Amino acid sequence: MSKKLTAYFSASGNGVTADAAKKIAEITGSDIYEIRPEVPYTEADMNWMDKSSRSSVEMSDKSFRPAIADKNANISDYDVIYLGFPIWWYTAPTIINTFLESYDFSGKTIYLFATSGSSSFEHSLDDLKKSVSTDTVIKEGIVVHSKQSEATWKKWLDSIE
Repeated sequence: MSKKLTAYFSASGNGVTADAAKKIAEITGSDIYEIRPEVPYTEADMNWMDKSSRSSVEMSDKSFRPAIADKNANISDYDVIYLGFPIWWYTAPTIINTFLESYDFSGKTIYLFATSGSSSFEHSLDDLKKSVSTDTVIKEGIVVHSKQSEATWKKWLDSIE
């Protein structure tokens, strides 16, 4: 039996992405880990209409890697990781690359889940594969556009397990 981890990033620390991660962890019996930025995001940082806002600056430079607050996820303990994030500019926030580049995911399987107002994974899978070794399996999972019922999560999880 494989050991599982649900890791997620939510700019606000709560909300739809955090709720999704908690539900997935509950359904799968996995441990949970919040990917927190070293410097928390403010509301002004998240103003995607302001080209000088922190999120806009980070997402305009795909090599930018925001620091994470801690690196205690003990990834070596897990075989399967459910990795969640909000979609920013049609891909994962670059802090997800920071997370992936901070650990050795060799031989692990990562299932992505994301939240978005209306976007799909679009570039996420390709962008994230660049941050892990070639023997890490990353699979596109589910994008939700609002809070989902437990039945929705169970249906998706049953389809991948």
